[in-house]
Amino acid sequence: MNETTIYIIFAGLIAGAAEILGGAFVAWKRDLSKKIQENLIALGAGFMLALVMIDLLPESIENIGSSAPIWMLFGFSVIHFVEHTVVKHLHFGEETHSHVMVSKVASYSAFWGLFIHAFFDGLAISAGMYYDLPLGILIFIAILLHKFPEGLTIASIMLASNQSRQTAVKATAGIAGGTMIGIFMIFFLQNLDQKITGYAFAFSAGAALYVSASDLIPEINRSDNRILSLVVFVGMVMYYGSGMFLKGLVGH
Repeated sequence: MNETTIYIIFAGLIAGAAEILGGAFVAWKRDLSKKIQENLIALGAGFMLALVMIDLLPESIENIGSSAPIWMLFGFSVIHFVEHTVVKHLHFGEETHSHVMVSKVASYSAFWGLFIHAFFDGLAISAGMYYDLPLGILIFIAILLHKFPEGLTIASIMLASNQSRQTAVKATAGIAGGTMIGIFMIFFLQNLDQKITGYAFAFSAGAALYVSASDLIPEINRSDNRILSLVVFVGMVMYYGSGMFLKGLVGH
Protein backbone atom coordinates (compact mmCIF):
# COMPACT_ATOMS: atom_id res chain seq x y z
CA MET A 1 0.00 0.00 0.00
CA ASN A 2 1.63 3.25 -1.14
CA GLU A 3 1.46 6.65 0.55
CA THR A 4 -1.23 8.06 -1.77
CA THR A 5 -3.49 5.10 -1.07
CA ILE A 6 -3.16 5.73 2.67
CA TYR A 7 -4.08 9.40 2.15
CA ILE A 8 -7.14 8.41 0.11
CA ILE A 9 -8.42 5.94 2.69
CA PHE A 10 -7.75 8.38 5.54
CA ALA A 11 -9.65 11.14 3.72
CA GLY A 12 -12.60 8.81 3.21
CA LEU A 13 -12.65 7.89 6.89
CA ILE A 14 -12.64 11.55 7.93
CA ALA A 15 -15.48 12.38 5.51
CA GLY A 16 -17.49 9.39 6.75
CA ALA A 17 -16.86 10.32 10.37
CA ALA A 18 -18.15 13.86 9.74
CA GLU A 19 -21.31 12.34 8.24
CA ILE A 20 -21.89 10.09 11.24
CA LEU A 21 -21.14 12.93 13.66
CA GLY A 22 -23.86 15.05 12.04
CA GLY A 23 -26.37 12.22 12.31
CA ALA A 24 -25.41 11.38 15.88
CA PHE A 25 -25.81 15.03 16.89
CA VAL A 26 -29.48 14.83 15.91
CA ALA A 27 -30.21 11.23 16.85
CA TRP A 28 -28.81 11.28 20.37
CA LYS A 29 -29.97 14.75 21.36
CA ARG A 30 -32.36 14.24 24.25
CA ASP A 31 -35.94 15.53 24.12
CA LEU A 32 -35.81 16.67 20.51
CA SER A 33 -38.74 19.09 20.43
CA LYS A 34 -41.14 19.52 17.54
CA LYS A 35 -39.72 23.01 16.95
CA ILE A 36 -36.17 21.70 16.62
CA GLN A 37 -37.39 18.87 14.40
CA GLU A 38 -39.20 21.31 12.13
CA ASN A 39 -36.08 23.45 11.78
CA LEU A 40 -33.93 20.43 10.94
CA ILE A 41 -36.49 19.24 8.38
CA ALA A 42 -36.52 22.72 6.81
CA LEU A 43 -32.72 22.71 6.71
CA GLY A 44 -32.76 19.26 5.10
CA ALA A 45 -35.36 20.31 2.53
CA GLY A 46 -33.23 23.24 1.39
CA PHE A 47 -30.10 21.09 1.33
CA MET A 48 -31.74 18.41 -0.83
CA LEU A 49 -33.32 20.93 -3.22
CA ALA A 50 -29.93 22.54 -3.76
CA LEU A 51 -28.36 19.12 -4.29
CA VAL A 52 -30.89 18.40 -7.06
CA MET A 53 -30.75 21.76 -8.83
CA ILE A 54 -27.04 22.55 -8.50
CA ASP A 55 -25.42 19.14 -8.97
CA LEU A 56 -27.59 16.12 -9.78
CA LEU A 57 -29.67 17.53 -12.63
CA PRO A 58 -26.88 19.46 -14.44
CA GLU A 59 -24.49 16.50 -14.14
CA SER A 60 -27.08 14.07 -15.46
CA ILE A 61 -27.87 16.32 -18.45
CA GLU A 62 -24.16 16.62 -19.21
CA ASN A 63 -23.75 12.83 -19.16
CA ILE A 64 -26.90 11.55 -20.87
CA GLY A 65 -28.29 14.65 -22.58
CA SER A 66 -31.99 15.20 -23.25
CA SER A 67 -33.03 11.89 -21.67
CA ALA A 68 -31.98 13.14 -18.22
CA PRO A 69 -35.29 14.91 -17.47
CA ILE A 70 -37.18 11.72 -18.42
CA TRP A 71 -35.16 9.66 -15.95
CA MET A 72 -35.63 12.38 -13.36
CA LEU A 73 -39.40 12.27 -13.94
CA PHE A 74 -39.22 8.48 -13.64
CA GLY A 75 -37.47 8.74 -10.28
CA PHE A 76 -40.05 11.28 -9.10
CA SER A 77 -42.93 9.07 -10.27
CA VAL A 78 -41.59 5.88 -8.67
CA ILE A 79 -41.43 7.52 -5.24
CA HIS A 80 -44.87 9.07 -5.70
CA PHE A 81 -46.36 5.72 -6.73
CA VAL A 82 -44.79 3.81 -3.85
CA GLU A 83 -45.82 6.36 -1.24
CA HIS A 84 -49.40 6.84 -2.37
CA THR A 85 -50.25 3.45 -3.84
CA VAL A 86 -48.07 0.76 -2.28
CA VAL A 87 -48.06 2.19 1.24
CA LYS A 88 -50.12 4.74 3.13
CA HIS A 89 -48.61 8.19 3.21
CA LEU A 90 -48.52 9.79 6.64
CA HIS A 91 -48.91 13.48 7.46
CA PHE A 92 -48.18 15.26 10.67
CA GLY A 93 -51.28 15.98 12.71
CA GLU A 94 -53.59 13.55 10.90
CA GLU A 95 -52.75 10.33 12.77
CA THR A 96 -52.67 8.96 16.27
CA HIS A 97 -48.87 9.21 16.24
CA SER A 98 -48.62 12.98 16.09
CA HIS A 99 -44.82 12.94 15.95
CA VAL A 100 -44.82 11.41 12.46
CA MET A 101 -44.04 14.14 9.93
CA VAL A 102 -43.07 12.25 6.76
CA SER A 103 -43.62 8.73 5.47
CA LYS A 104 -41.08 5.95 5.97
CA VAL A 105 -40.86 5.52 2.20
CA ALA A 106 -39.79 9.16 1.97
CA SER A 107 -37.04 8.51 4.50
CA TYR A 108 -35.81 5.48 2.52
CA SER A 109 -35.90 7.50 -0.70
CA ALA A 110 -33.90 10.28 0.92
CA PHE A 111 -31.39 7.72 2.14
CA TRP A 112 -30.78 6.19 -1.28
CA GLY A 113 -30.59 9.59 -2.97
CA LEU A 114 -27.96 10.77 -0.50
CA PHE A 115 -26.21 7.37 -0.61
CA ILE A 116 -25.64 7.67 -4.36
CA HIS A 117 -24.48 11.24 -3.93
CA ALA A 118 -22.08 10.14 -1.17
CA PHE A 119 -20.74 7.37 -3.42
CA PHE A 120 -19.73 9.92 -6.04
CA ASP A 121 -18.29 12.17 -3.34
CA GLY A 122 -15.98 9.33 -2.37
CA LEU A 123 -15.16 8.62 -6.00
CA ALA A 124 -14.29 12.29 -6.57
CA ILE A 125 -11.96 12.35 -3.56
CA SER A 126 -10.31 9.09 -4.58
CA ALA A 127 -9.87 10.00 -8.24
CA GLY A 128 -8.60 13.48 -7.39
CA MET A 129 -5.94 12.22 -4.98
CA TYR A 130 -5.04 9.27 -7.21
CA TYR A 131 -4.21 11.44 -10.22
CA ASP A 132 -3.20 14.72 -8.54
CA LEU A 133 -2.74 14.66 -4.74
CA PRO A 134 -2.89 18.45 -4.12
CA LEU A 135 -6.04 18.72 -6.26
CA GLY A 136 -7.57 15.74 -4.47
CA ILE A 137 -6.94 17.34 -1.09
CA LEU A 138 -8.82 20.46 -2.20
CA ILE A 139 -11.72 18.32 -3.44
CA PHE A 140 -11.72 16.49 -0.10
CA ILE A 141 -11.90 19.77 1.87
CA ALA A 142 -14.80 21.02 -0.22
CA ILE A 143 -16.75 17.76 0.12
CA LEU A 144 -16.03 17.62 3.84
CA LEU A 145 -17.84 20.94 4.30
CA HIS A 146 -21.22 19.39 3.50
CA LYS A 147 -20.75 16.01 5.19
CA PHE A 148 -21.84 17.18 8.65
CA PRO A 149 -25.03 18.88 7.38
CA GLU A 150 -25.69 15.86 5.16
CA GLY A 151 -25.64 13.71 8.30
CA LEU A 152 -27.99 16.17 9.99
CA THR A 153 -30.33 15.92 7.00
CA ILE A 154 -30.76 12.15 6.82
CA ALA A 155 -30.97 11.68 10.60
CA SER A 156 -33.64 14.40 10.84
CA ILE A 157 -35.70 12.82 8.08
CA MET A 158 -35.43 9.38 9.68
CA LEU A 159 -36.62 10.66 13.05
CA ALA A 160 -39.44 12.65 11.43
CA SER A 161 -40.70 9.42 9.82
CA ASN A 162 -40.92 7.76 13.24
CA GLN A 163 -37.75 5.71 12.80
CA SER A 164 -35.74 4.94 15.94
CA ARG A 165 -32.66 6.87 16.93
CA GLN A 166 -30.59 3.76 16.26
CA THR A 167 -31.99 3.60 12.72
CA ALA A 168 -31.16 7.27 12.20
CA VAL A 169 -27.55 6.63 13.19
CA LYS A 170 -27.43 3.51 11.00
CA ALA A 171 -28.69 5.59 8.07
CA THR A 172 -25.89 8.11 8.49
CA ALA A 173 -23.41 5.26 8.84
CA GLY A 174 -24.81 3.76 5.64
CA ILE A 175 -24.29 7.01 3.75
CA ALA A 176 -20.78 7.22 5.20
CA GLY A 177 -20.35 3.68 3.85
CA GLY A 178 -21.41 4.96 0.43
CA THR A 179 -18.56 7.46 0.60
CA MET A 180 -16.11 4.68 1.43
CA ILE A 181 -17.38 2.51 -1.43
CA GLY A 182 -16.70 5.45 -3.74
CA ILE A 183 -13.24 5.81 -2.21
CA PHE A 184 -12.31 2.20 -3.01
CA MET A 185 -14.07 2.09 -6.38
CA ILE A 186 -11.35 4.07 -8.16
CA PHE A 187 -8.97 1.16 -7.57
CA PHE A 188 -11.26 -1.09 -9.62
CA LEU A 189 -12.74 1.30 -12.18
CA GLN A 190 -10.29 3.71 -13.74
CA ASN A 191 -13.03 5.24 -15.86
CA LEU A 192 -16.61 5.03 -14.66
CA ASP A 193 -19.11 4.99 -17.55
CA GLN A 194 -20.53 8.50 -17.77
CA LYS A 195 -23.91 7.20 -18.89
CA ILE A 196 -24.28 5.04 -15.78
CA THR A 197 -23.41 8.09 -13.71
CA GLY A 198 -25.97 10.17 -15.62
CA TYR A 199 -28.81 7.68 -15.14
CA ALA A 200 -28.04 7.33 -11.43
CA PHE A 201 -27.89 11.10 -10.95
CA ALA A 202 -31.10 11.73 -12.90
CA PHE A 203 -33.11 9.07 -11.05
CA SER A 204 -31.73 10.28 -7.72
CA ALA A 205 -32.60 13.86 -8.64
CA GLY A 206 -36.23 12.88 -9.22
CA ALA A 207 -36.41 10.92 -5.96
CA ALA A 208 -34.76 13.68 -3.93
CA LEU A 209 -36.96 16.32 -5.55
CA TYR A 210 -40.09 14.40 -4.58
CA VAL A 211 -38.97 13.93 -0.98
CA SER A 212 -37.93 17.55 -0.52
CA ALA A 213 -40.75 19.26 -2.43
CA SER A 214 -43.67 16.88 -1.84
CA ASP A 215 -42.91 15.47 1.62
CA LEU A 216 -40.79 17.96 3.52
CA ILE A 217 -41.89 21.37 2.21
CA PRO A 218 -45.64 20.72 2.79
CA GLU A 219 -44.91 19.80 6.42
CA ILE A 220 -42.98 23.05 6.79
CA ASN A 221 -45.86 25.01 5.23
CA ARG A 222 -48.31 23.51 7.75
CA SER A 223 -46.32 24.91 10.66
CA ASP A 224 -47.20 28.20 12.32
CA ASN A 225 -43.49 29.03 12.44
CA ARG A 226 -42.93 31.38 9.51
CA ILE A 227 -39.17 31.44 10.12
CA LEU A 228 -38.94 27.95 8.62
CA SER A 229 -39.01 29.34 5.08
CA LEU A 230 -35.77 31.17 5.89
CA VAL A 231 -34.30 27.96 7.33
CA VAL A 232 -34.99 26.25 3.99
CA PHE A 233 -32.97 29.00 2.35
CA VAL A 234 -30.15 28.47 4.87
CA GLY A 235 -30.07 24.80 3.86
CA MET A 236 -29.71 25.81 0.22
CA VAL A 237 -26.89 28.24 1.06
CA MET A 238 -25.07 25.54 3.04
CA TYR A 239 -24.97 23.29 0.00
CA TYR A 240 -24.27 26.08 -2.49
CA GLY A 241 -21.45 27.48 -0.35
CA SER A 242 -19.53 24.21 -0.28
CA GLY A 243 -19.93 23.87 -4.05
CA MET A 244 -18.69 27.40 -4.72
CA PHE A 245 -15.72 26.77 -2.45
CA LEU A 246 -14.76 23.80 -4.60
CA LYS A 247 -15.24 25.64 -7.90
CA GLY A 248 -13.25 28.62 -6.68
CA LEU A 249 -10.31 26.47 -5.66
CA VAL A 250 -10.10 23.83 -8.36
CA GLY A 251 -12.17 25.30 -11.18
CA HIS A 252 -14.58 22.35 -11.38
